[in-house]
Amino acid sequence: MPVSSRQFAVGSAGGNLAYKPKNTGYVLKRLWGYLKRHIWWLLLAFTLTVSANLFGLAGPYLSGKAINAMDHAPGAVDFDGIFYYAKLLLLFYAASSLFSYILTRLMQYITKRIVREMRNDVFDKLMTLPVSYFDKNQTGDIISRISYDIDVVNTSLSSDLITILASLITVIGSFIMMVIISPVLVLVLLVTIPMSIFYTGYMSKRIRPLFRVRSAKLGALNGFAEETIGGQKTVRAYAVEDKMLGRFDAVNDDAIDAYYKAEHASCIVGPTINFINNISLALVAVFGAILRITRGLDLKAISSFVLYSKKFSGPINETANIISELQSALAAAERVFKVLDDEEETADTEDAKELAETVGKVELDDVTFAYTEGRNVLKNVSFTAEPGSMTAIVGETGSGKTTIINLLMRFYDPQTGEIRIDDTEHRGFTRESLRKSYAMVLQDTWLFGGTVFENIAYGKPDATREEVINAAKAAKIHSFIMRLPQGYDTVINEDGSNISKGQKQLLTIARAMLLEAKMLILDEATSNVDTRTEMQIQSAMRGLMSGKTCFVIAHRLSTIKNADKILLIDRGIVKESGTHRELLEKKGAYWQLYTAQE
Repeated sequence: MPVSSRQFAVGSAGGNLAYKPKNTGYVLKRLWGYLKRHIWWLLLAFTLTVSANLFGLAGPYLSGKAINAMDHAPGAVDFDGIFYYAKLLLLFYAASSLFSYILTRLMQYITKRIVREMRNDVFDKLMTLPVSYFDKNQTGDIISRISYDIDVVNTSLSSDLITILASLITVIGSFIMMVIISPVLVLVLLVTIPMSIFYTGYMSKRIRPLFRVRSAKLGALNGFAEETIGGQKTVRAYAVEDKMLGRFDAVNDDAIDAYYKAEHASCIVGPTINFINNISLALVAVFGAILRITRGLDLKAISSFVLYSKKFSGPINETANIISELQSALAAAERVFKVLDDEEETADTEDAKELAETVGKVELDDVTFAYTEGRNVLKNVSFTAEPGSMTAIVGETGSGKTTIINLLMRFYDPQTGEIRIDDTEHRGFTRESLRKSYAMVLQDTWLFGGTVFENIAYGKPDATREEVINAAKAAKIHSFIMRLPQGYDTVINEDGSNISKGQKQLLTIARAMLLEAKMLILDEATSNVDTRTEMQIQSAMRGLMSGKTCFVIAHRLSTIKNADKILLIDRGIVKESGTHRELLEKKGAYWQLYTAQE
């Protein structure tokens, strides 16, 4: 069974089956929080809905009048009356259609504004969430919430909300008119209405878990597809296309099976409710005929009652048909609100100061840290980086090198111990000012869709052309930039695919060099450039960063010979510490690493 874009979007979650959504009442309450911001527009929409449906409700009454004008003795048909009521019928239905059109346009306008506000709220929230949130959640899942899931909510608000509101008015109006026409015939509906209500309620409880599983399975499919497409070079390099196709078939089968079960269960509801409604119409026709014979109920009343009963049952059937869309919208809204409800990064303390003038002395004092409780990544780590010094951090993969950087930047806080900057515990400074005191270049380069100039000046928007060029020259990337079609005005693709990895890394290094920060962090920053270029960059950086405290994580030990201090991290502890020469003289773990690379 094919998966529509809307239905697929609803399920493009992260595939977390353990996720337990909040109840429907909570979700509706949160949605109302957005709707009430536009209360006056909603009141206008409500007025249009009432007007459109009242004009529509007049139709059966006028139809009955027209039929009654024909219910005369042969040759005594009231043609003037028929044409009069026919004109009124046409006028009322035209007015109803006009109001419905205006209502639709108005709801599109309202939902457009709500979606914009919701997306802004989610994006603003993402900017306040801790780094750990992005470590634990897939990028594709986060993107699906801010785009696809909100689109589903938008579609539901602009169409399903109108349908439900119009259905409510139609049901109430039709019921009142039926009571006025014949209270006795209304008793017939007391048999079928409870059947429809109880059946719809029962099926809703049964269907919701199926849609929850469908969302998870489709999310897993989406995540697998994104992962595979992103790693196409690796897939081709290892010639495992057939293996990946087999895994995709298995994930796809699970997704389709879950999709089928949810849709199969929901598609039964509409026809069943329609069957109950048809029974209702048949009973009305039978008992209406009996009342005409026994009590003289006129043809106008019977025909109007039948039309009103159809109007009464129609919305119930329509609501049953959109139950799957409502379930999808609620599931999407739950996922969006889950992001908005996630715990934000802990606020700065009330007495936190701005880190304005930094000398650059950094100390770690007996720091212990664990991402997961009970599994320490760093254990009692202590060292001091003097102002203007270069501290190199080396060790095997997973030893805790990058974790030290995460703690320096306050992406995480240690469980025990202190990190001090200029003899002040770093939690005593605001996060923003603390992070601005560092310039940082990561192993994973990040460039955005924009010019070369804009990418280098990212951290300093007011940078002059001369400053950017000087930074590029220091990073040994100026000559390459000048060979580009528009030089510094050349636009880089969003993923940086029109330049090499090494060139991307040099651009990010130039970006860091441009900042007026007292401290610099290089996390495998030169891993994508050749050794000769790396040495040139190191030499340039030593001159440019004179008087600044530098932290360098490097695998190639030959590039950190001139470091003032080298820390060898082994399983979360500082195993060795000293200069390059001192550590070689010890002939310990560092000596073994260094000699192994020569």
